[in-house]
Amino acid sequence: MLGLWTLIFYFKRDYRRIMLPVSLVTMLFGLTEPLFVPEYWSPPSLFDLAARTGFDLESLIFSFAIGGIGSVIYGVLVPYKMAPMGDETKMLGRHRFHIPILLFPFFLFPVLSVSTNLNPIYVGIITLIVSSLATLYCRPDLKGKIWIGGMMFAVLYFFYFGSVLLFFPDYVLNHWNLDDLSGFFVLGIPIEEILFGFSFGMYWSSVFEHVSWSAIRQERQVKI
Repeated sequence: MLGLWTLIFYFKRDYRRIMLPVSLVTMLFGLTEPLFVPEYWSPPSLFDLAARTGFDLESLIFSFAIGGIGSVIYGVLVPYKMAPMGDETKMLGRHRFHIPILLFPFFLFPVLSVSTNLNPIYVGIITLIVSSLATLYCRPDLKGKIWIGGMMFAVLYFFYFGSVLLFFPDYVLNHWNLDDLSGFFVLGIPIEEILFGFSFGMYWSSVFEHVSWSAIRQERQVKI
């Protein structure tokens, strides 16, 4: 994933100012790894940090990479330019919820974590999907970027995960807490991983534009 991030960063120069800040912020979410270990999985890690502390360096690197990729993956298929959103558009009624919707995932995730017995991966998926739908209400102009970004990242994540299983076919069986999951697999990949990829791509594909009050100008139209 970090290698793919590097390629996109090198060849898509217009997206660098999006990728780097989003990646640096997303990297911090790697610090939530103790919520998932061992409830969701127990990954091997450098210096055996995950097993001993719940934290690991790999989660920081992984979060950094997928954050930047997810924020611009839509542009790989549908090139676009960004422009500041007009003041008249900012004054529309739905934008009065701009700040609450931006903060919504930081509220929903802990509430669901405390009030339900759901595995943390389901809490994360629900939070990302609901937050993406809230973003759609506030920013309907980003609907193509949100839906297509989600689907594209899900496909990318599927192939990424599948490539791991080619070399380590027992990786899921050895490291996932399957007793607490659905038991549904797609070519050996837990459905939870695919749903995470889709929900992550939905939310992260629009997060920069939403935060920065930016509109996108597509070089070709895609109807959703």
